[in-house]
Amino acid sequence: MKNLGVRTLSGAVLAVVVLGAILWSQWSFGLLLAVLLVGGMTEFYSLAGKRGSRPQRFVGLVAGLVLFALNFAFVSDDIQILGFANRAFGCGMAFLLLLLPVMFICELYRRGEDPAGNIATTVLGVVYVAMPLSLMCYVPIIASETWSPWVMLFYIFIIWANDVFAYLVGMSIGRHRLCERLSPKKSWEGFFGGVIGAVAMGLVAARVLEGSYAAWGGLAFVASVTGVLGDLVESMFKRAAGVKDSGTLIPGHGGVLDRFDAMLLSAPFVFVYMLFVM
Repeated sequence: MKNLGVRTLSGAVLAVVVLGAILWSQWSFGLLLAVLLVGGMTEFYSLAGKRGSRPQRFVGLVAGLVLFALNFAFVSDDIQILGFANRAFGCGMAFLLLLLPVMFICELYRRGEDPAGNIATTVLGVVYVAMPLSLMCYVPIIASETWSPWVMLFYIFIIWANDVFAYLVGMSIGRHRLCERLSPKKSWEGFFGGVIGAVAMGLVAARVLEGSYAAWGGLAFVASVTGVLGDLVESMFKRAAGVKDSGTLIPGHGGVLDRFDAMLLSAPFVFVYMLFVM
């Protein structure tokens, strides 16, 4: 009961922080994503370290933050108004490109037994965490071409609806395991229940935002299916590292990767879907 109380309280605080940051302004939303990026990449590199890898944490974090800053600057109304967004973007891109060969140079002086693996793990942290969080910068603007925090909120609500319905259905009638090797508690019944719940939330979003029911239903389906796969991917990394949680940042819930694993994998798919459909 004590653990349930801690989990409920920390979950409520997390929800308020996330929703408040999205609604407050474009800058608070960007700050939220940047914090999640640092936390998520730190946890990922720690998981890799438990498997004997030695990623270049500092270089990887810098590369991830530069990638994020470039994308945020590209969509930020305030930075565009200041008139130097294009020049800043060009300088940032050049710096990001230099960070890739810098990884090879740094590895020369680390005397690691697996230099290729260390470099690959460093880059993977950027791809797995920083890239999807950078793409989330576009979610609130890609459908309407203006800042619309409600689009991002409903994307989150869709992920949450998928989790809630998958849990309820899975606990009630779940019998057939979805991927017992990585997540023994997940069932096919829960999977389909989650998809139905997510699509229902997508239809609610279409109603509230006066959008296309077909487009939002399709987005919810894409987010739901890839979100479940994102959960399994993170479970794969944790099992390889021999840990239950990716971190301890959120009491009762684990780390950043534990709470946002579904969005990390679904974000690229949602971005492409919105780009071509909405």
